[in-house]
Amino acid sequence: MTTKDSQPLQFVFKTTCNASSGIVAAVTSFLFERGCYISELSQFDDTETNRFFMRAVGHIESGESTLMDLNREFPTVAEEFDMEWKLEAASVPCKVLIMVSKFDHCLDDLLYRLRKGELNMEVTAIVSNHLDLRPMAEREGIRFIYLPVTKDNKREQEQALLDVVEETGTDLVVLARYMQILSDNLCTQLKGRAINIHHSFLPGFKGAKPYHQAHTRGVKLIGATAHYITSDLDEGPIIEQSVQLVNHTFSPESLVAAGRDTETVALARAVKLHIESRVFLDDNKTVVFR
Repeated sequence: MTTKDSQPLQFVFKTTCNASSGIVAAVTSFLFERGCYISELSQFDDTETNRFFMRAVGHIESGESTLMDLNREFPTVAEEFDMEWKLEAASVPCKVLIMVSKFDHCLDDLLYRLRKGELNMEVTAIVSNHLDLRPMAEREGIRFIYLPVTKDNKREQEQALLDVVEETGTDLVVLARYMQILSDNLCTQLKGRAINIHHSFLPGFKGAKPYHQAHTRGVKLIGATAHYITSDLDEGPIIEQSVQLVNHTFSPESLVAAGRDTETVALARAVKLHIESRVFLDDNKTVVFR
């Protein structure tokens, strides 16, 4: 199969199942027999959970098979090993909904990387509980949805968010410094398809103005963690982390600025890893094929 400019149509295949003999042979034989060339192959056995993880990149080099044929025929292999799997064209952009509040650095960075072609995604909407970043969305021609949240309307607004996700066919929700705690129900509904970013310190600082607390304690290292959301606040399966050395010369404002950098880097990397189908959930952690 080729694209309209006569280049092979690249596909990405990922699967996970209980570990057992013959999985790699079954998958690669299936693809080979249908004229597929595998250009990249990664696999991992988690001996603690007895789970097997595999990701392959390739293209159909010969024969009459199409991606539709592969998706129709592969279940015969998947059923033998009770696989969870996905096979799709690598060029298909991931549909991403971005949630924000008042901080703009993570949103701005994601939109910049999108414009530069670094992220193969389509932003379906920008949702916010404040109006501060509406001009940024409108400047990019992206639909902006204002969903203010109070203790009285939280359930209704979260349902409205899920309705938008369903309506737009959103694959991934990105909390780009969305400053609102999500309910257990929403976290469950978005399991494995919603990424959050938050600061990381040693020691940890909770509550208001964490960078000011860090300055008072004289921290020497700051960082950021991007993870899938769970009902345990900021404790979901980690996808990516970024760190930066600091010292006694950093004022609270300097720490905040440095924190913005680590947050944008960690979040952008996590989003890219997810949309390239490089991340697998593995109980309370992740397997990431880089």
